[in-house]
Amino acid sequence: MKATLYEGNKTFSVIEKEIAPPLAGEVRIKVAFCGVCGTDVHIYHGAMDKRIQIPQSIGHEMSGEIDALGEGVHGFSIGEKVVVRPLDNRAEKPSDKGYSHICKDLKFIGIDSPGAMQEYWNVPAFTLHKLPDHIDMQLAALIEPLAVACHDIRMAKLESGEKVVVLGGGPIGLLVAMVARDKGGDVIISEVNETRIALAESLGFTVVNPTKTDLVRFVETRNGASIADVVFEVSGAQPALDVMTQLSGIRGRIVMVAIHAQPRQVDLFQFFWKELQLIGARVYEKEDYEESIQLITQSKLPFEKLITRIEPLENIQKVFETIAGNPSGMKYLLNCQS
Repeated sequence: MKATLYEGNKTFSVIEKEIAPPLAGEVRIKVAFCGVCGTDVHIYHGAMDKRIQIPQSIGHEMSGEIDALGEGVHGFSIGEKVVVRPLDNRAEKPSDKGYSHICKDLKFIGIDSPGAMQEYWNVPAFTLHKLPDHIDMQLAALIEPLAVACHDIRMAKLESGEKVVVLGGGPIGLLVAMVARDKGGDVIISEVNETRIALAESLGFTVVNPTKTDLVRFVETRNGASIADVVFEVSGAQPALDVMTQLSGIRGRIVMVAIHAQPRQVDLFQFFWKELQLIGARVYEKEDYEESIQLITQSKLPFEKLITRIEPLENIQKVFETIAGNPSGMKYLLNCQS
């Protein structure tokens, strides 16, 4: 089989190795497609070298079919289409209060252990979600990031008719906007990249470039005194933190989707003055994956427009170099069986 390895120093290799049998409790997946996410790009830039066991296969946004079953695996059959919810929560403790997706010692498969950017991938059977036979396997590779968006919307307790502002129109931001609108939210997207602005507008969204237009004034004029009921911070940038409390109306909810690795300045007075809520949202739970699978299966939302390019597995180095030099792109997929 072919496998890719992150070697450090912005370098991937493509190797040939023996196909390994699944261990007890594992399944072997014939990987169809694997998407490249922001975390993978951070790995490429060396930001996670202390966490990755270099050299290592990475990747977790995938689709595939079961190729072999390890001892003790029940409820699955060879040939079934599946995706992996890449959370290894076997170290969950009572102090985690049952929230296994954010347990203290959670291991993320594809980061803390080998990932899906290879032809065959062995994973614990408990991570699998079954897919319908008729599903588009390219779109199925979007189920993992879409589950992030579903989790964000659920944490926000979004209700139909509420005013929503999404700060950041990248892949996750646009997915959040699409799910929010599907739930009945009235959505505005804030984004600075003109290519991403054009894509969001082509999907029917109202988009504001905050470097050219006063975002707060625009939202106030459009939405009135309520401004925004829910703000999703997806950009990871300080200017978004500066504006998110201004955009929030009375008892508004702010959902922190982006990862801010360093302490940031936030206007806490606004939380007191307007009784705002700040809600953390990390990865996903089982129900978010099931909702994501349903949304992809229904084919009523144009998820295919988020796929920028599909390349063969052997082109992994080219793909990451392209992403690093092209921040306008959205979702790149590797065809793992090309």
